[in-house]
Amino acid sequence: MLSKCMDTIKGLKLKKMYEEDFFLTWEKTMDELKGVFAVADALRALREHNISPRIFDSGIAVSLFRDNSTRTRFSFASACNLLGLAVQELDEGKSQLAHGETVRETANMISFMADVIGIRDDMFVGRGNAYMRQVAAAVRQGHADGILAQKPTLVNLQCDIDHPSQTMADALHLIHEFGGVEQLQGKKIAMTWAYSPSYGKPLSVPQGIIGLLSRFGANIVLAHPKGYEIMPEIEELAARQAAESGGSFRRTDSMEDAFADADVVYPKSWAPFAAMQQRTLLFDQGDQAGIAELEREMLTQNSRYQNWQCTEEKMKLTKNGNALYLHCLPADISGVSCETGEVSQEVFNRNRISLYKQASYKPYIIAAMIFLAKVQDPSAGLLALAAGQMPRQMK
Repeated sequence: MLSKCMDTIKGLKLKKMYEEDFFLTWEKTMDELKGVFAVADALRALREHNISPRIFDSGIAVSLFRDNSTRTRFSFASACNLLGLAVQELDEGKSQLAHGETVRETANMISFMADVIGIRDDMFVGRGNAYMRQVAAAVRQGHADGILAQKPTLVNLQCDIDHPSQTMADALHLIHEFGGVEQLQGKKIAMTWAYSPSYGKPLSVPQGIIGLLSRFGANIVLAHPKGYEIMPEIEELAARQAAESGGSFRRTDSMEDAFADADVVYPKSWAPFAAMQQRTLLFDQGDQAGIAELEREMLTQNSRYQNWQCTEEKMKLTKNGNALYLHCLPADISGVSCETGEVSQEVFNRNRISLYKQASYKPYIIAAMIFLAKVQDPSAGLLALAAGQMPRQMK
């Protein structure tokens, strides 16, 4: 596996990833995406053969989670530890941000020995990705000014627009399941809304999935009830990328239509883009009563679509009745985590092992994003790791 990965990497143009951040998958070239997949597999192979993949022997990675997280939080910590970094969480409630400390100042103060900063900021439209870019610009300037000995790499651990570590892990899972990235060409992938008894789930997973998988020649179907639209510019991006890659993109308001003859299904709840815009405005105004009323309205709206559930009956509509079921987890499982949810117990339990394997790619994807930003010649770097001769990286 390791030699195959290095052969792949040698044929890719990856120089522009060095010393760069990772914000959105569609900002990366196809070579760069394939490079992340190959390095992720290589790092996994090193670990599985008990060879240390550490490129650091000291230093920290800073994590900032403005939303709850299990998988991504532990995946980031695992990825950083795999490469030799300790993780320090930034708890904004215990920082000086409440006293008016600026983004520029905070970013520099946490980065004197930081090689990586990972941020999750996904709750408010127009905020998360913009904030990440502010932090990245601040530490880049801090490095240029001689304040920081190194420029920390910023990794998007989920924002209001995209969830690149999740969608790249999902894609790598598909690549392994179908036998190669080229095998995604022509596959029907259904990214569908599903009922949840909760409100406010971010748009970044469905947007990230159609924004990434449309680049590999897949036939993408985005399904949701009327009123649950995502950001229109992401739909336009997916349609354009699908046409360029030889695939297709369309939208439907029928879950059954999306599932019909699908190779892959991804039933996942999300909040309407319009509602998320309204929520952001209410938050900015400090209108807690308005936010509570919006939540009541959205939960009432959700309740009209409880039939948007992934069941065995719907799975029978898929290709040979055996589509690959994906979910970013945790799923709302009917009769387990809620009375009625995104997926039935039968479907979830039948696919549980595959789902856990899907999740297992995320630490390696994050580690690969960091590796490619820190190692100027990734092929030579992997060879040095395999030989136990990798010097500490600091740029």
